[in-house]
Amino acid sequence: MYKEDAMSTHLAEIETGTERRVVAVIRGQPTSDGAGVKLTRVIGQRALPDLDPFLMLDEFGSEKGADYIGGFPDHPHRGFETVTYMLDGRMRHWDNKGHSGLLVSGSVQWMTAGRGLVHSEMPEQADGLMRGFQLWINLPAKDKMCEPRYQEYAPEQIPVAHPAAGVAVKVIAGEVSGVKGPVGDVATGPTYLDIALEKGARFSQRLPKEHNAFAYVFEGGATLGTKAMEKSQLAVLSQGEVFTVTADTQPARLILVAGRPLREPVAKYGPFVMNTPDEIHQAIADYQAGRL
Repeated sequence: MYKEDAMSTHLAEIETGTERRVVAVIRGQPTSDGAGVKLTRVIGQRALPDLDPFLMLDEFGSEKGADYIGGFPDHPHRGFETVTYMLDGRMRHWDNKGHSGLLVSGSVQWMTAGRGLVHSEMPEQADGLMRGFQLWINLPAKDKMCEPRYQEYAPEQIPVAHPAAGVAVKVIAGEVSGVKGPVGDVATGPTYLDIALEKGARFSQRLPKEHNAFAYVFEGGATLGTKAMEKSQLAVLSQGEVFTVTADTQPARLILVAGRPLREPVAKYGPFVMNTPDEIHQAIADYQAGRL
């Protein structure tokens, strides 16, 4: 009884503030990337080209090896960060700086490409379920030419918070009920949460009111504020201080992501994201000359 009362008090404290409302609902578009990997592009398509500082969100998921076996062979990056969250499966990555590693179910790779590198991501399985997300996050102009670096975490290094009955939150970046995610020292001060709710459960989370934020439901269905959301729908959230989600008639799982907008000019060309066209031309020249 004491525990339930404490949870109720905790929720009441969190929920004091301006509510984050759903201002747009986006459904991803099927596409392919790399060597024919089938995926769903949610941010980075016509309906939602970007959401400063977020440049792209891809969801991948298939039990058919033919949908992903080609992987993502060598490709360059400059000027932004890539965040790969593996829900299921195994992916080997490598870069031209000598860094390599294996992403397994539940692991996270937060790569700051900075001034640039050549990177590959290849499946380490021929069949079976491979599922996850890749998010691209812009870097401010002052950091675009920083040295590349990685923050990589195995499943057991991702802490889980239980802020309310029937709620489990994997905290990748940010903080939930005193539980801090391992990812830090990121210019946009992001929050990245994987939220699982049992039927009837409710969860509220405070966010910096100036941060842009979205939530993507990838299992079940849920009500975000007062808006009912279906599986495979992304909600663009209004400015505000409090995000609330409820799993009404079925269990649900979603990611909640927020970050400080940069409000800087953006010039994009494939895997290069800079501030001006001249910087893009230089990035292409550097790649072609082997300077990444």
